[in-house]
Amino acid sequence: MSRFNVRIYGICIQHNQVLVNEELIKGRTVIKFPGGGLDLGEGPIDGLKREWKEELNLDIEITDHFYTTDFYQPSAFDDSQVISIYYFVHIADDAPLINLVPGERSYWLPLNALTAETFTLPIDRVVGDMLRKLFV
Repeated sequence: MSRFNVRIYGICIQHNQVLVNEELIKGRTVIKFPGGGLDLGEGPIDGLKREWKEELNLDIEITDHFYTTDFYQPSAFDDSQVISIYYFVHIADDAPLINLVPGERSYWLPLNALTAETFTLPIDRVVGDMLRKLFV
């Protein structure tokens, strides 16, 4: 490992559904929570707000920290160690859901359909399982 790779994600739950993204990353279809990489010089909250604005054109309110990676996770894509931070976020009920990134889509997944296997990446799987235990 040559560096840390800090990722920030938002968990948005409305009407018993959670918002997820489907993305193509290095040729793999990945189902994950909306968010992405933290840029040098920004804090996690500012980075999360930036990511949601860039990807979904949504202004978010961050309500609570939910989880930060507490185990060693090598990246599946490069030689970094991944550390992911998850926050609960709120968006306006009438906010349009439009993913601005070509080739990506965002959609609402019913909480009762949520399993750890819903998600592709290992840390998201841990968070998905935590959410299932909390809400289902």
